[in-house]
Amino acid sequence: MKAWVIENITDLSKNPEPLKLIELPDPIPESDEIIIKVHACGICHTEIDEIEGRAIPSFFPIIPGHQIAGEVVEIGKRVEKFKIGDKAGAGWIYSACGKCELCKKGLENLCSEFKATGKDAHGGYAEYFKIKETFAFHLPETFSYEETAPLFCAGAIGYRSLMLAGPENGQNIGLIGFGASAHLVLKMIRYLFPDIKIFVFSRTPKEREFALNLGAFWAGDIGEEPPEKLHSAIDTTPVWRPPLTTLKFLLPAGRLIINAIRKEEVDKNELLNLDYPKDLWLEKEIKSVANVTRKDIEEFLKLAEKIPIKPEIEVYPFKKANQALKDIKNRKIKGAKVLKIAN
Repeated sequence: MKAWVIENITDLSKNPEPLKLIELPDPIPESDEIIIKVHACGICHTEIDEIEGRAIPSFFPIIPGHQIAGEVVEIGKRVEKFKIGDKAGAGWIYSACGKCELCKKGLENLCSEFKATGKDAHGGYAEYFKIKETFAFHLPETFSYEETAPLFCAGAIGYRSLMLAGPENGQNIGLIGFGASAHLVLKMIRYLFPDIKIFVFSRTPKEREFALNLGAFWAGDIGEEPPEKLHSAIDTTPVWRPPLTTLKFLLPAGRLIINAIRKEEVDKNELLNLDYPKDLWLEKEIKSVANVTRKDIEEFLKLAEKIPIKPEIEVYPFKKANQALKDIKNRKIKGAKVLKIAN
């Protein structure tokens, strides 16, 4: 099969083609695994974190990609959940032990043996992908493969972020950054909490306009003071300054959720100062999002089909994987980017 791989850590700004297209043997399923012919794979900033060494893969060369949508073409002898021909997909959670205290509490995303698709196991930038049936998911029938792929990360991690933010109808919520995940969170909020006011912070005028068109109450630049204080905020940016500049806009007991696997390094000439009485006092909270659980994905896929939430997507042909990553690095973003692999 053809597959894009990360061979080593590199600086994407200096190396515009960090992925290499190679031929690999087709995967062979174990008794409890399925093989998915990948039709589409969402493209995520986490792939850039892997390439640049902020989230170092467990081995090289590795196939990245963790927003996988396709068709089951082979199954192991003990597989019961899927049959050949089923539409199936997978997300960031490739496996967890299922036995530890955290797994038993429903926090398999925090398991010490958690494995991430495309980071600790081969992912979906390839013609075929294999995974245990218990960590794969049936796809919504009404969505295309390209529309479904971003739901597995941008959507599912956005859903977890929203649940951790704990908003209530009639409150104010901020979205910091407005890319693949945040635009899906906005759609979720409008459905689940129709009387919430959504405030969007983004550097680019196009993203701010996009947010307003999707129903945001207000959109401004990063650090710009909104017309009202916020009960909660969700940050989806890859850098430190945006969420920290938003803390002062939170109400007492406000909560900031940081939705990022890693943050880019702070420039040595840039100071990130917190003013404790303005930024954190009065029981404000900062909480990170770590990975996702299978429950997050299952619940979000059902919600997405019910609303329905169809992401705004930009589709790249398989041969343009490097270009897609470069566009994300350069903030050429509107909605979610998807790699089309099979017809």
